[in-house]
Amino acid sequence: MSFHIPTKKNTRLKRLLDHINADAELLQLWKCANVNAVDRSGISDHGEIHIRIVSNAALRLLRLLAKGGVVPSVVKDHGLEMDDAEVIVVLAACLHDIGISAHRNDHERYSLFLAYPKSRALLSGIYEEPALTIMASEVMHAIISHNAKETCLTVEAGVLKVADALDMTEGRSRIPFEIGNVNIHSVSAKAVDSVEIEPGEERPVRLVITLANSAGIFQVDELLRHKLKNSSIKDYVEILAKIEGESERRIIEIYKA
Repeated sequence: MSFHIPTKKNTRLKRLLDHINADAELLQLWKCANVNAVDRSGISDHGEIHIRIVSNAALRLLRLLAKGGVVPSVVKDHGLEMDDAEVIVVLAACLHDIGISAHRNDHERYSLFLAYPKSRALLSGIYEEPALTIMASEVMHAIISHNAKETCLTVEAGVLKVADALDMTEGRSRIPFEIGNVNIHSVSAKAVDSVEIEPGEERPVRLVITLANSAGIFQVDELLRHKLKNSSIKDYVEILAKIEGESERRIIEIYKA
């Protein structure tokens, strides 16, 4: 499965995508992470599909924030460019869950062990020192900060944290439902029809969550809002959750505990 995102005129991002698609080890790490997540733990996809969704969401968020006047931290603190910030959020998205190949628990920290050498390898030929180390360090911070409890110190880290939470639509609940894991996480995910990232009216970004059932509020309030609140971009993002139609879709027939 080829990995694609809208690179526009960002030649460094385009070269990174070429490196990612040619990296057999990374592609296998995604598959191994998914074996531990789906086959062995019975949770939702954390492989290539999740990576693609999070990468595209992160890039969309970052571009809207920049359009709204928000300066990426790598630009502000290291004097690099917007193109470099795009590389950071995409690469961090690609590497943020590879630690699940070791274990789901504390996977953010396991991801760091694997991601530092991998990020330097993928960025090799695109950056030279000292920019290479700056970029790798910024990617590491974004990866560790996608944990809901970790504090984001950069705009890019906040972007990844929120983008990770936006992979919440109905398809996320398919695997847990198929193996009988009916709980608030799987039920609420099944209640989310769509997620749209668009320019806001009062803030640079608006997240529009369309629900088929009120159970989806759990995804919005307990998961997305919690991550947004503990991110570096909370002041720039507004959330709109809505239920379309006159009646709510039934998700489960009966629940037994």
